[in-house]
Amino acid sequence: MAAFPNLNSAAGLKKLDEHLLTRSYITGYQASKDDITVFAALAKPPTSQYVNASRWYNHIDALLRISGVSGEGSGVIVEGSAPITEEAVATPPAADSKDAADEDDDDVDLFGEETEEEKKAAEERAASVKASTKKKESGKSSVLIDIKPWDDETDMKKLEEAVRSIEMEGLFWGASKLVPVGYGIKKLQIMATIVDDLVSIDTMIEEQLTVEPINEYVQSCDIVAFNKI
Repeated sequence: MAAFPNLNSAAGLKKLDEHLLTRSYITGYQASKDDITVFAALAKPPTSQYVNASRWYNHIDALLRISGVSGEGSGVIVEGSAPITEEAVATPPAADSKDAADEDDDDVDLFGEETEEEKKAAEERAASVKASTKKKESGKSSVLIDIKPWDDETDMKKLEEAVRSIEMEGLFWGASKLVPVGYGIKKLQIMATIVDDLVSIDTMIEEQLTVEPINEYVQSCDIVAFNKI
């Protein structure tokens, strides 16, 4: 079980930053209630001074906005924080209840039969809600990728910048760290959250991460973990 002092103090932020130096999440290999507990205990995002904590915070913030967090975690204690409720980690609803209520109200004719224009408008609203619901139900995954450089002289900062320069709809880069592999060489281990219908990790590795100009820094890529969210 992880434990932290008051995270709104310099000492607390320093400990959190050091904790995340070798980890992508507070506990385990996927986002969990432990991440939400720590996230909620922070009064504001960590500054760039705490680079590991800042990257983790932005990643959890993105997960909460696009999918929610369902992992149980192994437990975390934060000084002065309140327990996290189920509502805080629930996945956003598939459709907006207000829109559904408006649709139901609009379909009720209180003064007679619907006109052709009203019927057409109702059908368009129903189609829009259906399309929106289908889009929100699209699956998402959390992926942990190992990216290996050519040698110990490869600029790992530029390598990470090149990796993060890849942008596409449905792709969200998360926390990262450098992991020693031997002979002075380190690999980049980075998290990514993807919308399954929009992003293929295999295709991205083959067509973007290992071709020019990024292959100037990247020798190879391996998928370490792939978890549905």
